[in-house]
Amino acid sequence: MQQHFSLADCDVMGFDLDHTLCRYHLPQSARLIYDSFAQYLVTEKGYDKDLLTLAPASLDFCCKGLVLDIEEGNFLKLAEDGTVLRASHGTKSMTSEEILETYGRREWKHFNTVSGMVSRSAKYYLYDNYFDLPGALLCARVVDSLDQHDGQKKYDFWKDMVAAIQHNYKISAFKEDCGTYFPEVKNHPDKYLQRCPESVKKWLKQLKSAGKILLLITSSHSDYCRLLCEHILGNDFEEYFDIVITNALKPGFFSHTPNQRPFRTLENDEEQEALLSLDKPGWYSQGNAIQLYELLKKMTGKLDPKVVYFGDSMHSDIFPAHHYSNWETVFILEELLGDKVTVPVETESEPLEKKGKYEGDQAKAPYFVSEQWGSFFMDRLPGLEDAEETLVHTWSCKCISTYSTIAIPSLEAIADLPVDYRFTRFSSNSSATAGYYPSPPGALLPTEESVTMK
Repeated sequence: MQQHFSLADCDVMGFDLDHTLCRYHLPQSARLIYDSFAQYLVTEKGYDKDLLTLAPASLDFCCKGLVLDIEEGNFLKLAEDGTVLRASHGTKSMTSEEILETYGRREWKHFNTVSGMVSRSAKYYLYDNYFDLPGALLCARVVDSLDQHDGQKKYDFWKDMVAAIQHNYKISAFKEDCGTYFPEVKNHPDKYLQRCPESVKKWLKQLKSAGKILLLITSSHSDYCRLLCEHILGNDFEEYFDIVITNALKPGFFSHTPNQRPFRTLENDEEQEALLSLDKPGWYSQGNAIQLYELLKKMTGKLDPKVVYFGDSMHSDIFPAHHYSNWETVFILEELLGDKVTVPVETESEPLEKKGKYEGDQAKAPYFVSEQWGSFFMDRLPGLEDAEETLVHTWSCKCISTYSTIAIPSLEAIADLPVDYRFTRFSSNSSATAGYYPSPPGALLPTEESVTMK
């Protein structure tokens, strides 16, 4: 495998929509997602009304890469070998002693299935994107509440959480104005959505005029996709893409066969009958990567056109595109923006300004750095009082270098680069920091370097 990666070598550019092309105002959208699930649990399932009140600071609990051990009510942060690095029971952090007592210094019992990116199980749930994350805080608070009232040892709330997710995000919810989530985003798009920077719009046009085929592949339904794209790109958004695929139901889009997941056409956002093959560019629903690739061969006139896919979810975008389709993958990782600041130097000099900026409904910035859970990339193995602490990579960090070609904080970070810019890719024989652009997370640098980065 060559050491460099360039977009110039790719024939096709595929983009995820939510949190990739369409960036959200994270504190506001987190609050909305939390509220939409909490409303349902309280009004439909009779959970404690206290769940409806949310202190903005408590969103600090939300951290990508957490695994919920459903029966135990515990949240876990895992090392690359599956050892538990940090844990909480409900929202309450467990001590090193409690972690060692409960999980020992060995691989967590479900690690072999979770590390194959199997996120659906009755035993655990993997939190790896910003749509899911506020649900982690809600589940943790549900555990707190059940402990307080019932002193439970095993937990059975997960089916209600799934019902809350389905109620808010089901396909018909946008059209029917049902649930809390879609009506609110429809009415206040500016509050939740960041418009696409001009540099990114210009870049997409440049890619197209350089002869690249552009795809939009999103699990969002067509009506929500249209709202987002019109808001962030403009009413002419369809001109940016050759093929738009909505309700793609990733990761199944990559792992399913054509007869398991055929493409469908759309009329007025209603899915029509299944197509036997995909014959021409256009807007489609559902589908699978196998038939899409056949169409891309025709469109490029190449036997094996090279595809790169940009996405923000390891589980739905990066792992399946890499594993099943052998596409190049660019991981959009907002955590790269926050992790540089290992020791904030300015804290003493500007507390008032900081307070003013993030008062009220906003969580402290940046939203994606959690004090409770620490770095997304590295952590210390829990040791007993007198033991030496060892720094290890997190499982999330290991997945990035294993399944992504490069990782960037946003599309904006690369939009001004020439198309033939050569990135250093992740590979087993390069350093752990090789594939991060424009710079690696501070936590992965030797201590002296991270100090000089201040």
